[in-house]
Amino acid sequence: MSGTRRTPGRLGPHVDGYRGHLLELGYTPGTVTHKLNELGHLGRWMASEGVDVQRLDSEMIAAFLTATGLRRPRGLVTERTFRPLLAYLRSKDIIAPECPSQSPAALDELIADYRRWLFGRALAPATVHRYEKLAQRFLAGRISPGGELDVMNLTGADVASFLLAESVRLSLGSTKGRVGELRSLLRFLHVRGLTARAVAEAVPPVAGWRDTGLPETMTRADVERLLSTCERSSLVGIRDHAILMLLAGLGLRSIEIARLELCDLHWRAGEVTVRGKARRCDRLPLPRAVGEALVSYLQRCDRNQQRHVFLTLRAPVRPIPPDLVGDVVRRACRRAGLPVVRGHRLRHALACELLRQGASLIDISQVLRHSDLGTTAVYAKVDLVRLRHVAQRWPGAER
Repeated sequence: MSGTRRTPGRLGPHVDGYRGHLLELGYTPGTVTHKLNELGHLGRWMASEGVDVQRLDSEMIAAFLTATGLRRPRGLVTERTFRPLLAYLRSKDIIAPECPSQSPAALDELIADYRRWLFGRALAPATVHRYEKLAQRFLAGRISPGGELDVMNLTGADVASFLLAESVRLSLGSTKGRVGELRSLLRFLHVRGLTARAVAEAVPPVAGWRDTGLPETMTRADVERLLSTCERSSLVGIRDHAILMLLAGLGLRSIEIARLELCDLHWRAGEVTVRGKARRCDRLPLPRAVGEALVSYLQRCDRNQQRHVFLTLRAPVRPIPPDLVGDVVRRACRRAGLPVVRGHRLRHALACELLRQGASLIDISQVLRHSDLGTTAVYAKVDLVRLRHVAQRWPGAER
């Protein structure tokens, strides 16, 4: 068969289907040929060892690589190389689904119960996922050497120790979030009768006060420098420029850019639907410059039947993760010779620029889609011109 120089052994019946699957994911024909050659090596090894296709899994892949030492021109072939093949075979029910976890059954059952409990409290799926990840980390540390889960004798010291270890690697805001997540888990454990004490209130608060500093921002000139660094002769440059325009021109969050779909762009009305926090949807005016950046990207991008606006440029083609927006900003900062910042800094820059142009805090709140005007009020600190009109004279200043 084309794509393999010799017979692909026990994987022969799946070559054509796998080829089509790879092309649908956006792999180039050259890469598809390489992957089919690797499939042939694996299939021939399976035939020589008497391994049926149904037994193929990640452990069998590891055994194959150890036995053959398969190499590419640029280095060794790894288990990651065969992930698309395993995913394809699972999608066709040819091999068994991947085991989701190697943790003890008691922990899996408890996490599943906690997940149902969280959904019962009408939390958003993203919030449930975040709480669940914290529960996994905390409870994994309560598994005994014998594989038993012990939470009955939890103490305040255990909880404080875990939170202290988390705070070492997290920002102040993230650490405060861990407090709420941990208290939720501990309340659940006590409600279910799994802990002898109600230790939720033993989770110490994190010291830190709101509105004690100025919002970090950028000058308009620095924002323009970031935008000018995108090389718009390449698809990656056009995509990155469109992402930066959404950040700088509309103040979107990273997750909102990643969620953006083609149906959210209302070209005739000149508006865009933004899927924000807490399942909130807002329609915003689409500035001409932002719209032109999006059009330039969409005209060059191969959609591959994807409905999301922004897609990865390497196979497998899929919607971008929110973290990629931060990567785009970091790369632009390095190209522009500016200190590296997060994407949220451009949101602050937009608010400060609107304030400088005379917009009211209410107007800025609507653009940034704040649910509480108090959140927007922090930008009043940077409006030095207006603050001079209300500032009281310093006692004794005329002496």
